[in-house]
Amino acid sequence: MTRAQRIRGLLALAIVALSLYVAMSVPVHLGLDLRGGTQIVLETRPTADDDDGPDTVDRTVEVLRGRVDALGVAEPTIVRSGSDRIVVELPGVQDPAEAAEVLGRTARLSFHHVLGTAPDADATEAAAGPRPDQSRPPVLPDESGQLLRLDAAVMTGKDVEKAAARFDAQSGAGWHVTVEFKDAGRDRWAALTGEAACRPAGDPARRVAIVLDDRIVSSPQVDPSVRCGAGIGGGSTQINGAFDDGEARELALLVNGGALPVPVETVEERTVGPTLGAQAITASVWAATVGSTLTALFVIAVYRLLGALAAVALLCYGLISYAALAALGATLTLPGLAGFVLAIGMAVDANVLVFERAREEYAAHHRPTPRSALAAGFRNALSAIADSNITTLIAAGLLFLLASGPVRGFGVTLGIGVLASMVSALVITRALADLAVSRPGLRRRPHLTGIAHTGAVRDRLARGNPRLMRHPRRWLAASAAALVLAGAGIALRGLDFGIEFTGGRQVEYATATPVDPDRARAALADAGFPHAVVQTSGENRLTVRTGQLTTAQANAVGAAVGDLTSRADELRDETIGPSLGKELRRGALIALAVALGAQLVYLAVRFRLLLGTAAVAALAHDVVILVGVFAWLGKPVDGVFLAALLTVIGYSVNDSVVVFDRLRELTRHADKERETPFRDIAGRALQQTLPRTVNTGTGAALILTALAGFGGDSLTDFALALLIGLAVGTYSSMFTATPLAVVLQERRR
Repeated sequence: MTRAQRIRGLLALAIVALSLYVAMSVPVHLGLDLRGGTQIVLETRPTADDDDGPDTVDRTVEVLRGRVDALGVAEPTIVRSGSDRIVVELPGVQDPAEAAEVLGRTARLSFHHVLGTAPDADATEAAAGPRPDQSRPPVLPDESGQLLRLDAAVMTGKDVEKAAARFDAQSGAGWHVTVEFKDAGRDRWAALTGEAACRPAGDPARRVAIVLDDRIVSSPQVDPSVRCGAGIGGGSTQINGAFDDGEARELALLVNGGALPVPVETVEERTVGPTLGAQAITASVWAATVGSTLTALFVIAVYRLLGALAAVALLCYGLISYAALAALGATLTLPGLAGFVLAIGMAVDANVLVFERAREEYAAHHRPTPRSALAAGFRNALSAIADSNITTLIAAGLLFLLASGPVRGFGVTLGIGVLASMVSALVITRALADLAVSRPGLRRRPHLTGIAHTGAVRDRLARGNPRLMRHPRRWLAASAAALVLAGAGIALRGLDFGIEFTGGRQVEYATATPVDPDRARAALADAGFPHAVVQTSGENRLTVRTGQLTTAQANAVGAAVGDLTSRADELRDETIGPSLGKELRRGALIALAVALGAQLVYLAVRFRLLLGTAAVAALAHDVVILVGVFAWLGKPVDGVFLAALLTVIGYSVNDSVVVFDRLRELTRHADKERETPFRDIAGRALQQTLPRTVNTGTGAALILTALAGFGGDSLTDFALALLIGLAVGTYSSMFTATPLAVVLQERRR
């Protein structure tokens, strides 16, 4: 065994051991749909000085969403209820009281000149709070309790670019918050400190007061080295307030999240049950078990011993992904769990790429040793694995940076899955495979490795030798017809947007006896409300959330609940807003647009602009067809569908990149590059990558079929969307992206 192989084996062992330790010692946070969580009801309380416009509550929702994201809570639900209330549901929160306190803080940050100290008689004035005609009291106690009289605010939190908690052990300052200002804020800060610097040392007026929610958190004196009128440059400052680590991080969180447009008050805080019952969770576990088993058996049947090693590596992939989720404190929801199960099937792709290239190497070099063929397989497949995963990582990173809420959570899960799959294939699978093929027994029986033959799919293609790109425009015509049909479904049938997009009705009942949520969901489905969200609260309370209801439909919901117990009293009936609000949807669209642009730039650099354009066009083709099919079927377009759509986008680009990587290789190394038509080279690239496409697609289809068959009603639509996306994505990578590249190339020439 070579030195590189020993290092690779030790690295694989260390990664698995560390992942096992994290998985066993750090629990994963479960979402509201799996475990339940905390529900906080906030009510806006505008004062006379606040801008109480029609969109005030909507702006408050967006600020709260930013704070929740900063808290690290994934998959939160934040909806407007009625005219002045906001319902926040937080899965995986350990301290509900602390979360409520952070969410309820107004976080109005301001910077003031200190006019001087105030006499003790002004203590009553300071304690009286803000006057009706002022935005803040003129007298406040500083950190030591001394009363200061302040001038009007010169700067506010709007002038702040970002804030961060820092620990300074060298100077003894401990925890503090570093604040960086925007361009205009830098000038104001220099003017503020420059004016204070004109006062003599020791004069209280040489101090600058930093006020948060009518409390001075820091009032430093301007250093004697600062010249009068010049001020402090650099556009940053520190807030020192004898903070501990939690207080410093909370202050930075509030400053970054921005001030609430109006004050809010916590009017209710309680624990709620999961939105999905025990049956749905059990069904998803069965789906995971059956799907993973079928995928492992398929890989073993196709690739024999190396397939068995790949199945072991896939188990390690699941362990690594789970440990990463736990270490990052991510929240796992049922759609996330389904995506996690799907990712196990998709992780087969890197192994399949390597094994198929090893088969090609074995066949092309007249029976070399399995060891040399496998090494060549890893070497030749590396570029395709790297390019396909980097494009997906670009999308995941931009979704995390630019989006929020469930879209941001998906970016985290996607990024973890991609990195874990690369580690699984390039480190763990290779370490196990190197160890296996170096055994003398396998050298004498190479057929047991699974790479000592070309495979059934490749043999049939070799015998038939189809010219797949003989008529590229016919494939494009078929794709165009599918687009027209999908567009017609969207135009004629419309989209059935779920509660997350449209809002709806929320009704709470007090029942005489505890009601099983699974029974309630079944009863509401029988009454014509299959997508109703049911939650329990305490022992005898039940909340039903549906779309918009007529009076007759509301009565039907009440009757269905009433049939489950001897008495059901309606406690509250409110209209709620969408949890996927306008700002969240806009952020998601912006993130997707930027991600597609970044992928196009990367593909243009790696492959050429022509191929990058074809790949992105195929992606758009897949999205339109998937949405159109759901429109024709009348299926709901909700948060679960959004997760499926994002998964399909990642798969589509991944598939196209694999084909284009082979096309690039054939174009670069063909002996008759200038004489062979581009369409023939593209056809050969398709033919050579088709075995990988079939095997990867079959593995993913097995696990998705298990999700559809065993996952229950909660996962049926999710699995259906992914099955459609898998079929369309596989087709488009071969018969939309590649023919489009051929047509564009020939038109350019």
